[in-house]
Amino acid sequence: MPLPRTAMTFAPPVMEARRWLDGVEFPPNRPLINVSQAAPVDPPPAPLREAMSEMVLSDPSVHLYGPVLGLSPLREEIAVRWSAAYGGAIAADQVAITSGCNQAYCAAIATLCSEGDEVILPVPYYFNHRMWNDMAGAVTVPLPCGPGLIPEAERAAALITPRTRAIVLVSPNNPGGAEYPAAALRAFLDLARSRRIALIVDETYRDFDSREGAPHDLFRDPEWDDTLIHLYSFSKAYRLTGHRVGAILSSRTRLAEVEKFLDTVAICPPQVGQHAALWGMRHLGDWVAAERLEILDRRAAMVEGFGRLGAKGWNLLGCGAYFAYATHPFEQPSDQLAKRLVREAGVLLLPGTMFMPDGMAEGARGLRIAFANVDREGIGALLDRLDVVTP
Repeated sequence: MPLPRTAMTFAPPVMEARRWLDGVEFPPNRPLINVSQAAPVDPPPAPLREAMSEMVLSDPSVHLYGPVLGLSPLREEIAVRWSAAYGGAIAADQVAITSGCNQAYCAAIATLCSEGDEVILPVPYYFNHRMWNDMAGAVTVPLPCGPGLIPEAERAAALITPRTRAIVLVSPNNPGGAEYPAAALRAFLDLARSRRIALIVDETYRDFDSREGAPHDLFRDPEWDDTLIHLYSFSKAYRLTGHRVGAILSSRTRLAEVEKFLDTVAICPPQVGQHAALWGMRHLGDWVAAERLEILDRRAAMVEGFGRLGAKGWNLLGCGAYFAYATHPFEQPSDQLAKRLVREAGVLLLPGTMFMPDGMAEGARGLRIAFANVDREGIGALLDRLDVVTP
């Protein structure tokens, strides 16, 4: 009997890592440092929570079904703001709201792939992208990255076959932290267009990009929607993780197909979350800007502090937004080392094996550190603990 779709992929990595904590006690003088997940651990800021409370009490519509593709005012706000931010022309009907960015990715792949079609993912990849490809019957084709964990269009071109349907890029990257140069993104758009495949660009962490201004010019292309599928999440900027609000920007034709998927899976995105995202966009610009500066300071702390580990064979391959990705100097593979770090160092992080296909040697060397929820002092403590780990 054929296996069900869910059996075609692996267990959720973050949930697996949490099970490593079972039965482990952390003394008061050395509490657990959890750098396994990037999701904000704090609730939305107080003004937003107050606005959400008022919505729940006074607006009956937030408790009802809404449009499958999302609230019109939110779609319009995104279109206006994205057009201004990227210097392009985006219409409201080229925007759909989803129940988180993961659902946006699932919807995009559902419109692109049939059984056995191929999707190119740079490695290390975001594991949920790989998991959905598996469950959708799509074949993940790994694309090794170049220096700085930046993927190269020339190497991707060699992987394209008649079954290739999309190339997926995440910038700033999860898990690698790399911010992809505008020229690299443009090269991928040109490649995808020339080969008649889609380019999916996930910018979940764009609010924490260290660069000023637009990170790329893809939306300036008047025909951007013939190739580009853009994904975004409101979870990070406004701490709306539990309210599941994301977005997908694409052609009107594709969004008509996306609507079929969304209507079947969730009927509509969560209403309170959508209203909260809209309120946040209109009122929390200064707050988000301050959050960005704090994340950039934590990134700087990681880069500055990691130098002392370099003398012991550690190597920081990428660092940006919420993530640092490093290689360790030990013979022990990263999946075993990560478990040992829980017991011996009081550190929970994820091994590179969770971000690459089985058998890739690079996975055994890599570790992802999600540092966004750890302040400068905590980052210093983290590096202190890694510094004394022995083979």
